[in-house]
This record gives sequence, C-alpha cells and structure tokens, in this order.
Amino acid sequence: MVSALKSRWDTHFGGILLVCVVAAAATFLSEHYGAPAMLFALLIGMAFHFLHRDAAFAPGLDFSAKTLLRFGVGLLGLRLSIGDVESIGLGAVAAVGGFVLATLACGAMLSYLFGRRMAFGLLAGGSVAICGASAALAIASVLPARADREQDTLFVVIGVTALSTIAMIAYPILFASLGMSDLQSGFLIGATIHDVAQVVGAGYSISDEAGVIATFVKMVRVALLPVVMLVVMFSFRGAQSQRVTLPWFLVMFIVLAVLANTGVIPQAVIDAIGTLSRWCLVIAISALGVKTSLATIAHVKPSYGVILVVETLFLLAIAIGFVLLTEL
Repeated sequence: MVSALKSRWDTHFGGILLVCVVAAAATFLSEHYGAPAMLFALLIGMAFHFLHRDAAFAPGLDFSAKTLLRFGVGLLGLRLSIGDVESIGLGAVAAVGGFVLATLACGAMLSYLFGRRMAFGLLAGGSVAICGASAALAIASVLPARADREQDTLFVVIGVTALSTIAMIAYPILFASLGMSDLQSGFLIGATIHDVAQVVGAGYSISDEAGVIATFVKMVRVALLPVVMLVVMFSFRGAQSQRVTLPWFLVMFIVLAVLANTGVIPQAVIDAIGTLSRWCLVIAISALGVKTSLATIAHVKPSYGVILVVETLFLLAIAIGFVLLTEL
C-alpha cells in the first residue's frame, strides 16, 4: 500500500511541483502589479507548454487540471453566507437570479446564431453570469467529454478574466457618469463583473458601502453555481454515456455551504480553507495553461470572442435597466 502510494506520488510529483511554482509566481506578480493571479497563471503556464507531453510532468498536470480543480470548486461552498445574501433584500436576490438565467439564455442563443455548439454557449454564459473563471472550470467539469473541451474552457477563462479586469477599471467610471449612488453602483458591480476579486476591487474603489454591497450581490451569483451546474448536466443528459449523478465536488460544495451558515465551523477555519480553495484553483489554471499553447489560442474562431463580449454587454444592460426601473 505504502509503496503504491509512493510510486503514485513519484509519478505525479514533477507536474504538481511545476504548476505550484507557476501558481506561486503568478500570485507574487498579482500582489505586486495588481493584475489577476489567474491571468498570470495562464500566461506563465503557457510558456511551459513544451513540457505537457513529457512523461515526468503529464500525470501531475492531469491531476492538477482535473482532481485538484474539482476539490477547489467544492471548497468554494464555504464562501457563501446566507446572512449576506438576505441583507440585500428578496427583490434584489430575485433580480440577480433572473440576470443569471437571462445571460445563460443569451449564451445559448448566441451559440446558435454563430454556429457554435450549445455547450460552448452555456460554458461562456455561465462564466459571465456567475463567477468568471471559477464558474467556467466548474461547468466544464460536468459537460460531456470532448477532445477540445479543455481548449474551449481555457479560452473562456482567458476571456472572462480579461473582461473582468477591464470592467474593474471602467465600470466605476461608467456608473459615476450615470449618477448612480454608492448603493446602486455596488449592486451593479456585484451583479455584472465576472470574477470575485475584481468585484471587490471595483466596489471598494468607490466606497466601503459600495464594496460591501458589491460583495453581497456577488455571493448571490456564486450561490447559484450548483443550480447552473445541474441545469447544464441535465441539458446534456443524452450526450453522456454514464448515468447522470451529482458529482462529488458539487455535493461537497452544497454541504460546506450549509455547514458554513450553521456556525459550527470557526471563522478562522473558513478563512484558511478559503485560501486553500484559491490556491487549488490557481494551480489548476496553471496546469491548464501548461497544457495549451499560445499558437492554439490564436487560432480560436473570432465568434467565440464575440459571444463573450456580447454576453458581458447584455448582462450590464439588463442590470442597469433593473436599477433605473426600480430606483434601487
């Protein structure tokens, strides 16, 4: 037993060590230059693409891109707070749920209009609607297996991370020019920016009040991730050869979300596990980066990029329309 585990560890060690170093470098650069760590992880990982088929690295890369990814997504459940979600009001909660569904529908429609597969439309729509790169990775893990699935996922991760960074800078300026209050701006930032880090950065760049509201609204979107994953799973039921069941990491997500809101887990533990979850996701994205080359990304069809941009603008438009109509 021990020898088998040691042999397995020796097989995986090289690839895991590589992506851990990439993740550490990406985090260092992010902390010193202010850009998203996930974007750095992708770009640095791509520089090591020549190692992705090497027998010394391939097993560890596969483990990091799949198993470690699922574990990190499961741990995201501890980031949810029912109290925070309820504090913004039932009307806002319902509206955010509507935004998510509408954006998913927009993704499905755009994939049809541009002649792309429905799976890509839902993958892109889910990442825009919920929590950017994390949602893309989670949704991709329940889609039917395809040879180019990782490539599509990587492109979506790059796209939504780049768009989130642009939005973090542009949206506060846009909402100020529209005369939005701190409450309205916070709601819009939380409802429209893709990644959690950029939501927090944009919200607190306006005020503490806007930052708190933006974070609360973002958590509502994150809470819908298991629902969207289930919708995606059952939408492609006929394409899956195995029996449709709840993946273990989705069950883990739900259980941890419930436990986090019962008060049985100390806050220090929740914070520590949140940090672990973030590292798991950054390492997983580093592995995805190593497995894909820049040359391949450059040949992605332009319609894929158009779909992401249109979905982002669609979500922004319906969120602004809700605020103006309801005078939130």
